[in-house]
Amino acid sequence: MASRTRVLVDGTPLLGARTGVGRYTAALAEELASMSAVDMRAVAFTLRGWRKLRKVLPHGTRSRGMPVSARLLRRCWLRAPFPPIELFAGLTDVVHGTNFVLPPALRAAGVLTIHDLAFLDAPGDLAPSDEQLPQLVARSAARADVVCTPTQAVADVVIDRFGLSEDKVMVTPLGIDLAWYTARPPSEALRRRIGLPKEYLLFVGAAGPRKALDWLRKAHENTPGLPPLVLAGPGHNRDDPAVTSIGYLSDVDLRSVVAGASALVLPSRDEGFGLPVLEALACDVPVVCSDLPALREVAGGHASLVPFGDVEAMGAALTEALGEPPPTTTTLAARRTHAAGFTWRRTAELTVAAYRQAIG
Repeated sequence: MASRTRVLVDGTPLLGARTGVGRYTAALAEELASMSAVDMRAVAFTLRGWRKLRKVLPHGTRSRGMPVSARLLRRCWLRAPFPPIELFAGLTDVVHGTNFVLPPALRAAGVLTIHDLAFLDAPGDLAPSDEQLPQLVARSAARADVVCTPTQAVADVVIDRFGLSEDKVMVTPLGIDLAWYTARPPSEALRRRIGLPKEYLLFVGAAGPRKALDWLRKAHENTPGLPPLVLAGPGHNRDDPAVTSIGYLSDVDLRSVVAGASALVLPSRDEGFGLPVLEALACDVPVVCSDLPALREVAGGHASLVPFGDVEAMGAALTEALGEPPPTTTTLAARRTHAAGFTWRRTAELTVAAYRQAIG
């Protein structure tokens, strides 16, 4: 392999409000840009807004935009491996599809990140623009030289559902920023600005059926004595009187809001990783989440796990999390030590190993 591997990353998730995939892509791009072994460029597949890509990339990173409808490109790629990515973005050693879809290439090796497979079991949850996603991901997984997943739980499902060999799939866990370890509860000014109550239970993430917020709302309503429920992230109904929706937050504000929560709750029906779990552990906030393979793996025994859909058990877990005495220094240190094992540098190093394997 050449001394500097030319890598073309799909930077489309960097555009717009960033949820999990966008944060993963941004952090990975930052790390890759700082590594001497990699010459990284990024490309965006979007008819509008592609010029913004260069503004959100690490300083000095080159970008290419493809002013063409992503939906049109996907239709083409479903029929045949054309147009190849080199036609738009030039020659490269590796193409990395960061968001489920791997663009076809003439000669470059292909690496694909599959974050979860929730869409296979619940295709009805997909937006009309994503109705072809199951076929696209299956085609991309077959074409890729290496498939990356955030957890072993997702790797196992990917191998099983797509019939891939185990040596083609690599686990590249996500990371958290060091700033989470020094996060402080929100100031009064921030509370007033976003309408945050003094005490609150917190959900972080975009709205959607996969997040099973109806289950959480029902448990919250049926359990007396719980503090208000706050939803942080895009797409939540601000007119729902049962909850406080504070919308999408900047990274700085989000860290404060998490650090000030009585507990973080993740009631998902399906998760590929569950980044908020680690972020809460890093700033000493108790975590209650659904008992899923990926969340068990990421939490590492430091969260209260609830059988999915059990309203009474969710209410009991929230009550218990709030009623516990303050954690001991040993418990807090164990939580933080566990979270500290997940760094974006490690994510990037494992991803570069995937690039090497793909080329080799």
